[in-house]
Amino acid sequence: MKKAIIIGSGPAGISAALYLQRSGKVEVTVISSGAGALEKAEKIENYYGFAEPLTGKQLYENGIKGAQRLGVKIIEEEVVDLTFDMDMKPVVGTDKGEYHADAVLIATGASRKTLKIKGIQEHEGKGVSYCAVCDAFFYRNKKVCVIGSGEYALHEAQVLAQTSESVTILTNGNKLTADVPANISVIEKKLVSVDGENTVESVTFDDGESQPFSGVFIALGVAGSSELARKVGAETENGRIKVNEKMETSIPGLYAAGDCTGGTLQVFKAVYEGSTAALAMLKNFQ
Repeated sequence: MKKAIIIGSGPAGISAALYLQRSGKVEVTVISSGAGALEKAEKIENYYGFAEPLTGKQLYENGIKGAQRLGVKIIEEEVVDLTFDMDMKPVVGTDKGEYHADAVLIATGASRKTLKIKGIQEHEGKGVSYCAVCDAFFYRNKKVCVIGSGEYALHEAQVLAQTSESVTILTNGNKLTADVPANISVIEKKLVSVDGENTVESVTFDDGESQPFSGVFIALGVAGSSELARKVGAETENGRIKVNEKMETSIPGLYAAGDCTGGTLQVFKAVYEGSTAALAMLKNFQ
């Protein structure tokens, strides 16, 4: 039996899970660390079939219960990595372990994380990166830092630690929530700027102190959709994952659906794209 992993448990992910599970031909696993943006929706009353409005949280919970009733396996873990094995089959890494599949659907919603620090935008591609696996090569034997405070930041730091001279996690004043090993330094002061002329040279904190770094890696919160896609070389554009009409990315075996593909950020679109991706997977599994 083929294995499909869905990253994200919102309308797109659960819609895909329902179609795949009902086929009886696929072992379906949904990996998620929460409801995401849907949980923040105070009232939904523009969706077919609801006589009365309901909250985003209620809709999310109903979706989870429906998937579980059909036998979909739902795992509450934080996804921190996406790779491919020697057979070019996708492998999803979480804060607890690894999961192998024949196909993966990214349905984690649109990235709404922002970092309003002077010099970040100006140095993107010139020392500021959003993917350790993609860019670690360029910072061999150099001092680098990772901005973040959770498991995702720790994962990126551990990737960089394999090749860089030193790695420091900068929490930007936030509480550190990951268990950081001794080979990775931590600075919890608030950041003011990322500095350098043509490329990154240092960062400055709110107490006026500066620290020299050649590379700054952004890893806020959890790994977003575009970050995961970039890790395996899938095409992205303006923060969204590029897909065709079947929700296939530029990488075989990798699909994307919902807010992460751009366009109208609505439940109906996510449900449609999730089901479309599932049907494409089923056809490719034959």
